[in-house]
Amino acid sequence: MSGAATSIDATLRVARSVAEVLAGHQADAVVVGAMALAIHNYPRDTVDLDLATAIDPRQLDAIAAELRALGYEVDVHRPDPDDPLGGVLDVRGEGAILVQVVNFSNPPAGGFPRLITDALRHGSALAPGEPLVVTDLITLIAFKLYAGGAKSKLDILELLDRNPELELDELRQRCRSYRLDRDLEAVLQMRSR
Repeated sequence: MSGAATSIDATLRVARSVAEVLAGHQADAVVVGAMALAIHNYPRDTVDLDLATAIDPRQLDAIAAELRALGYEVDVHRPDPDDPLGGVLDVRGEGAILVQVVNFSNPPAGGFPRLITDALRHGSALAPGEPLVVTDLITLIAFKLYAGGAKSKLDILELLDRNPELELDELRQRCRSYRLDRDLEAVLQMRSR
């Protein structure tokens, strides 16, 4: 078995452990980031596997403690009170790339827990029998719109080019429901140039 395969296997083991610990705290996790991009026809290099969740940020320390008890190295990045994201956990395991858990809940400042709910509802298992769920294409684009920035916009353009079967009306409707419709239209304008 090659080093790359070992790293993927080890990374998936860490991600599954993280998802199980989150589930013990009544929180779901969904695969986003470069792995989700690859599943939606846009493979690119990455240094981490991103999981998105929506939990009370005060639970981060307890989750980190449980993961440490399982033998993982965990760094907790707590949110600022007015940060729309509710903190990040960096989880490292032997032979694995970084598994980063991004929390999309930070009351009362904000967050976007609905993205997690929709990603789980519309997403699919990473593989048959796999507990890890990958976000669907439309919700992935919404995650990217929410993140903002030049790299996210370029990712969206690549996703649109590599998934010509995507129904733009459905994408527009969902983005409108997230109040991301102006952001989407700005990216679509870039595409038509």
